Amino acid sequence: MSTFQAPKGTYDLLPPSSATYLAVREAISAPLKNSGYGYVETPGFENVELFARGVGESTDIVTKEMYAFETKGGDRLALRPEGTASVLRAALEANLHKAGNLPVKLWYSGSYYRYERPQKGRYRHFSQVGAEAIGAEDPALDAELIILADQAYRSLGLRNFRILLNSLGDKECRPLYREALQGFLRGLDLDEDTRRRVDINPLRVLDDKRADVQKQLVGAPLLRDHLCDACKAYHSEVRELLTAAGVAFEDDEKLVRGLDYYTRTTFEFVHDGLGSQSAVGGGGRYDGLSEMIGGPALPSVGWALGVDRTVLALEAEGVTLDLPATTSVFAVPIGEEARRRLFGVVTELRKAGVATDFAYGGRGLKASMKAANRSGARYALVLGERDLAEGVAQLKDMESGEQEPVALDGIVEKLSSRLA
Repeated sequence: MSTFQAPKGTYDLLPPSSATYLAVREAISAPLKNSGYGYVETPGFENVELFARGVGESTDIVTKEMYAFETKGGDRLALRPEGTASVLRAALEANLHKAGNLPVKLWYSGSYYRYERPQKGRYRHFSQVGAEAIGAEDPALDAELIILADQAYRSLGLRNFRILLNSLGDKECRPLYREALQGFLRGLDLDEDTRRRVDINPLRVLDDKRADVQKQLVGAPLLRDHLCDACKAYHSEVRELLTAAGVAFEDDEKLVRGLDYYTRTTFEFVHDGLGSQSAVGGGGRYDGLSEMIGGPALPSVGWALGVDRTVLALEAEGVTLDLPATTSVFAVPIGEEARRRLFGVVTELRKAGVATDFAYGGRGLKASMKAANRSGARYALVLGERDLAEGVAQLKDMESGEQEPVALDGIVEKLSSRLA
């Protein structure tokens, strides 16, 4: 065993389970690719100020969880704790919003980092697939993203998830609600840290998961009672579009999410089989974020879905993905001349798109056939000196046990046809 281990709160993805993670990423991205979203990739670290402005200086992410450091050149950087601010920064830097085709629709996949107390479903290094639609204020865009996430989860076989939906209002109506909420919260028995939050961002108190705080929040003012007419109409249309699409959702008046940039539509995907870490993804509209990070007014909406928690949700439901075998053919040479000839056949099979592995290391027939069996290959292709003299190889079906000689110059065509 190595002297070193993965850092606390992190994990290694290794075969065969890593194939499930790849399949989840592909399933989430597939409906996005089919809906006009282009792939974007940003650096794993950014200027600290990008997250301080975008995510919110008072959020736990920025104050407690962000991995920040100073470079030798004096730059203050941070490992990215979330994806939206980075993607928006990249779009603004490249002037994608000036190309004249709004919204700019982007999707991404990558690793993110937060210094949190490690527990099942909450890691210091985690993987997400996200989508952002930048530069358009349209209820249909909000509905589109929720529908695409719903499609992604269902394509994986998930059924026991719920969609929570709320509206956070906008700069016109939220100040009035903020004032009413602060008045209510100041009358509660809260700890010093939470009282500070009441002054800075009272909506974050609604997101407090502690039972003693939630008990005191009964009777708190609700955002829906303070929405302006424009926000009410906008939210009503989002709800109607989801209903028309057959996507079920639950109204959750206390849903605020953990980031400061959200406005109007906010939503969360939760799975009841995951215990306290029930959120498998979420997002919302962030109409003011572009201006917060120095850009023009660009109303936008997006979400991020956790790959790790989606895998846990699959496990909770007992869903096993139908994953293709990593190896379809396992080639076993017997003798040096056969080894050279069979390696050439393997190369041609791979060029033809047939997933093929080779018995390396000069193992004997028995050990090589055990390796073929462990690989999960459908066929073993065995070539010995006598076979070579006759111009054939032995093709064994690993499921039925049947074996037949196949002409060496016809192997690629035969296997390509069988495995098509």
